[in-house]
Amino acid sequence: MHAVLSQRRSWRTGARGFTLLELLVVIVIIGLLAAYVGPKYFSQLGKSEITIAKAQIEAFEKSLDTYRLDVGRYPTGEEGLAALMTAPASAGAKWNGPYLKKGVPMDPWGHPYQYRSPSAKGEYEIVSFGKDGQPGGTGDNADISSL
Repeated sequence: MHAVLSQRRSWRTGARGFTLLELLVVIVIIGLLAAYVGPKYFSQLGKSEITIAKAQIEAFEKSLDTYRLDVGRYPTGEEGLAALMTAPASAGAKWNGPYLKKGVPMDPWGHPYQYRSPSAKGEYEIVSFGKDGQPGGTGDNADISSL
């Protein structure tokens, strides 16, 4: 039995773990990879929200065109995008909606879309004020417009 115990001890003393230097090298490599990949990943998140806002505005435009074909005009600024879901009194029996499947969504940042009709630039304009919800701005805070 003494021979079995001495064999176990010699096996344990022969086992080797990682040195502190090896662990530090691995941690530095992981840190460098995270520093390189992290900013690229997070910059794509902002771009996807802008893409979603543009897609939602395009869906509004299609719904507004269908509304115009039915009613003969675009909703007024007072009626807003809500006219795509519930018939305004001025639309009468011509209204054939709802024109959106799930209601009027908020923009990807949780702010309501702004609808102007008539607009200074056209018959109507749909605007998302971006991440900050304020007019103007750059980057993620830039306005996204249907025009």
